[in-house]
Amino acid sequence: MCASVCVCVCVCVCVFTVSVCEHRVGSDPVPLDSSSRCHSGLKQLHGQQVTVHLPPNITGHWVSSSCEVRPGPEFITRSYRFFPDGSFQALQFYYQDPDCSEPSYSLLIRGSVRPLQASWLVRGGAVCEYHLSRVQLLCHGPKAALIQQRLQSACDLRQPLRPGLTYELWDEHFSMQELQLMRLERSGHHGDPSRQIEELFLGDVHTVRAQRRLHQPAGYQTPLQSAKAERCGVCRIVSSADLHHPPVLSARPERPVRLQGDWVSTRCEVRPGVLFLTRQLTFHEDRQTWTGQYEHFSDPVCRHPTFSISASGRYSRGAPSADIGGAVQFTFTVTHMTVTPMDEATASLLKVLRGRACGAEGSWQRGVPQDVTSTSGCAALGVRLPHTEYELFSMGQDPSGRSLLYNGQRPSDGSSPDRPERRPTSFQPPLIRCSTGQTGERRGGREGDQRFTLNASCGSNTLHGLVPLILLLVFM
Repeated sequence: MCASVCVCVCVCVCVFTVSVCEHRVGSDPVPLDSSSRCHSGLKQLHGQQVTVHLPPNITGHWVSSSCEVRPGPEFITRSYRFFPDGSFQALQFYYQDPDCSEPSYSLLIRGSVRPLQASWLVRGGAVCEYHLSRVQLLCHGPKAALIQQRLQSACDLRQPLRPGLTYELWDEHFSMQELQLMRLERSGHHGDPSRQIEELFLGDVHTVRAQRRLHQPAGYQTPLQSAKAERCGVCRIVSSADLHHPPVLSARPERPVRLQGDWVSTRCEVRPGVLFLTRQLTFHEDRQTWTGQYEHFSDPVCRHPTFSISASGRYSRGAPSADIGGAVQFTFTVTHMTVTPMDEATASLLKVLRGRACGAEGSWQRGVPQDVTSTSGCAALGVRLPHTEYELFSMGQDPSGRSLLYNGQRPSDGSSPDRPERRPTSFQPPLIRCSTGQTGERRGGREGDQRFTLNASCGSNTLHGLVPLILLLVFM
């Protein structure tokens, strides 16, 4: 669950120049007990350094660091090469399973791409233009007829597909809209070059397949890592693959979905609608209740808060997902909500609301929370209480063995999954467990002695502030 805001904005003119922004907070990590770890994890970067370059120098080889889940669902790994002359070669490998262990078909896409300007819609990103020159398809398994049926509307296939043969797909129906928005981050611990990480964020794909060809990205996909990453085993497998030899990843044992405890964002997250936020969710499995804290910001570093939302309610566990192995369906109900304006612009906007459509009329003040449950939510922000959402959760693990929690990606049109048929088929960026939420938590072992690090992002210093004029909020 999280909150999303559609914002109409006034934007100052952005000059697209080469700039580097470095963000450093703190030095050596300090031990945190379970009661403070979640809060501190969202407020500090222990020894982290992040640099962002605009325009991004994407020359190099960039690959998936895991099996990625796209809406549909689609299971994919990517291997993209960008050359100094602006040309690129992109390999996309599709699979039948969420472990990317059973290849289905591959695409080889060639073309050119170049950055145009700093994005006025997604701060910290770069708007790019691309042109395709060739698209090839190769089926790997016996289900060529199913693949042809899936791709027919997007690729205008005119002949039967056969495994092992290469087919030209280039026509006006194919697109790679993800290349229209980019962000390049370099991060790591100061003074330790061996722990430097390069990540390339490309634009999100629309949650409705039919809308992808004309979609203008307003968020990002799972980032690609540099193929040179030394500590990424999946990266090495993907980087050595080609059209005829797709990467085959090892099938992972299913991890039971256990929501119990406290979970926080691993980075400043980007959402469509000029939205940056961090999330902290707490689940009590014995009572089947949940609470969420959503901090919203005007900048991609998550340092300039605009408003926060506290929400709570109940949830129920459903059946395992039929489409994504290891994922489980849930139903969430939001019954209580508190809104806190964190800047004068948001407070002033809420003050002008008439009647009891969102708290007490004219009573909003910066930094002062107001419970809007009594007014059945906040109609002006698009929230009616009680509110029900149909969710999808899955578990994972980071390279250090810490638990990750994935919940459903929200619809690209900004709507809510408020009906079973709108249940997500892909995931948002993961949350990391910062506390089990249980009394007597073991403090000496791995779970009790975690050091939490939040990766932040940093935008170009040539980008100016965005002034929100109209807010339309729906739970996500």
